Amino acid sequence: MTVALMWEARAVAGKGEELLAWVTRQPLDPAPLRRETFRAPEDRVLVITWWDGAYDADGLPELPEPGEALVRRAVHRWRFETVADEG
Repeated sequence: MTVALMWEARAVAGKGEELLAWVTRQPLDPAPLRRETFRAPEDRVLVITWWDGAYDADGLPELPEPGEALVRRAVHRWRFETVADEG
């Protein structure tokens, strides 16, 4: 089964590029099957990582909190499991 971890943060006003640079430097060990990073208006950054494992698997590496100097609020995190492969 594949599980996807979603990490979303909203940067302090004007620090969207700094948050994007910070998140792209964060390593995950072990590396995920796939990792994609996105940005959106209002200085939002989203990272989705894909892992081989169960939805409730323990020990999957998670991206850390960037700290109050970079984000307006705590990071939002969600887990999803694959239900169909449409590709």
